[in-house]
Amino acid sequence: MTSRPKTPLLDTVNTPDDLRKLGKDQLRQLSDELRAEMIDAVGQTGGHLGSGLGVVELTTAIHYVFNTPEDKLVWDVGHQCYPHKILTGRRDRIRTLRQGGGLSGFTKRAESEYDPFGAAHSSTSISAALGFAMANKMQNRPGRGIAVIGDGAMSAGMAYEAMNNAEQAGNRLVVILNDNDMSIAPPVGGLSAYLARMVSSSEYLGLRSMASRIARKMGRRVWGGLEKAEEYARGMVTGGTMFEELGFYYVGPIDGHNLDHLIPVLENVRDSEQGPVLIHVVTTKGKGYAPAENSADKYHGVAKFDVVTGEQKKSTGGPPAYQNVFGETLAKLANDDPRICAITAAMPSGTGVDKFAKAHPDKAFDVGIAEQHGVTFAAGLAAEGMRPFAAIYSTFLQRAYDQVVHDVAIQNLPVRFAIDRAGLVGADGCTHAGSFDITYLATLPNFVVMAAADEAELAHMTYTAAEYDDGPIAFRYPRGSGTGVAIPDQLEKLEIGKGRVVREGTKVAILSLGARLEEAKKAADQLEAKGLSTTVADMRFAKPLDTALIEKLMRSHEVVVTVEEGAIGGLGAHVLTFASDEGLTDAGLKVRTMRLPDIFQDQDDPDKQYDEAGLNAPHIVDTVLNALRHNSAGVEEARA
Repeated sequence: MTSRPKTPLLDTVNTPDDLRKLGKDQLRQLSDELRAEMIDAVGQTGGHLGSGLGVVELTTAIHYVFNTPEDKLVWDVGHQCYPHKILTGRRDRIRTLRQGGGLSGFTKRAESEYDPFGAAHSSTSISAALGFAMANKMQNRPGRGIAVIGDGAMSAGMAYEAMNNAEQAGNRLVVILNDNDMSIAPPVGGLSAYLARMVSSSEYLGLRSMASRIARKMGRRVWGGLEKAEEYARGMVTGGTMFEELGFYYVGPIDGHNLDHLIPVLENVRDSEQGPVLIHVVTTKGKGYAPAENSADKYHGVAKFDVVTGEQKKSTGGPPAYQNVFGETLAKLANDDPRICAITAAMPSGTGVDKFAKAHPDKAFDVGIAEQHGVTFAAGLAAEGMRPFAAIYSTFLQRAYDQVVHDVAIQNLPVRFAIDRAGLVGADGCTHAGSFDITYLATLPNFVVMAAADEAELAHMTYTAAEYDDGPIAFRYPRGSGTGVAIPDQLEKLEIGKGRVVREGTKVAILSLGARLEEAKKAADQLEAKGLSTTVADMRFAKPLDTALIEKLMRSHEVVVTVEEGAIGGLGAHVLTFASDEGLTDAGLKVRTMRLPDIFQDQDDPDKQYDEAGLNAPHIVDTVLNALRHNSAGVEEARA
């Protein structure tokens, strides 16, 4: 006899309330369906796959046991939240992930009440969950704060800062450590599951509470001694002594894919008065999808792919990616300069440091998700005569701004900042956009700030930074592939604070900083077609400004337009300040600045994002024509 096919369960679950109506014996089937749905969706959209596959059972168990959204569930980073989104009313939109007008690839408060806290940078979950827990406690309202944090995110100091202040929250705070990489857990199996259930059970906690009350009556010394003895005895068997020292009751490790182990422990924690509690869950990244399990990075981030074969539909050929140009250039420079070393904060492949590390493994340092430490570490290296390159995404360098100011700029130490993902970044949206680095670096004394217009310029700037020992220097470059410009064998050491004119004209001057140069040249072509002779200058430097070039162009052109992939306060602001100080705008000169708008732009195709930002060639043309229309002569010439 053949067995009857099982009735699909996922179709019956739109919210966690529906999930809680299922029997525990149905959760395995639901998890399998949830995993299949996620694989199919990400196959169509691309995105973060391996991390979500690793938490399918954990996601199911949390929503089944806890009373979300009253209990606030905070996913650290949020790139593992796709199963969570499917179970919380967004399954019908899951195939719009990371697309314009679609679902964010991370948690987002505006999207759902089940996303109580937005995240895309790591190590914030415990602090946020503690905030929710304490707010409910102070207002005498039900509701816990539940943080799910990965072992990688636990490398950041912020996680421990939060844990060190968590004791007052009591049982309202639950931290789930999702351990899928660090191998900090002892072997996980039946014994560890039994111990986890035992130490989280009401019987054990009741006896523990009674023993504590008796010991307290016997005196503080006896009570303290017995409490420590119990803590360390339990720690020797299960691990977790470090978390106990931070004030957490440690439970685990348990198999994060075994619902028969997960559910009882989560129920015990939910029903106990012990806390705060840290539950140590061991999972496998990419679980349940063979191509992901067998991949070196467990399919952490993927393009669209064939679900059957796992083959990703990535474009082949074309110009190299900017990060690879940087990594390979730095590796070549280090062949001749033993002082060069590279630091990355858990992003070796994303920054190109993996290319450098392959050639110089003893001079490459991955400090984990610890940008603050990475910057000060680089400062120490620089102070002792090394030539360190801190390769950090623009959006992540924000996390270390005090160290940039205090430990690098004030001491005028020659740390080289290779700033990846400058400008808009497409599918990752506003949380990963490199919008502010020009502004927050160019305002600092002692800093040199460069922006590469293409891959050849990036190679020149890498060399220039390597040779610059007079203070901190930064160079920014965008995400994605270059423009196809050939990189010369002999690199040029750029003159600090000097731009270059790439096209000569007489009436309009476009001052471009960074990768909008191609759009500036397209705009010049369109302006020339309208009879407006146009100069295009690649400024190269946001600081120091090429004041001689700026003054020359302002005195010889009617309209000057600055263009940059950064927020207000960058090149345009510095050019306007210089022009004002020198009185260059007194003779009727029209100066316009073009920059990113004063909004946080959602995910979309990069070209569409720059259209929304008004930074493509047609927008530059319109800006010039609108400036000319402010005087009658300009109007007549524009009409002609």
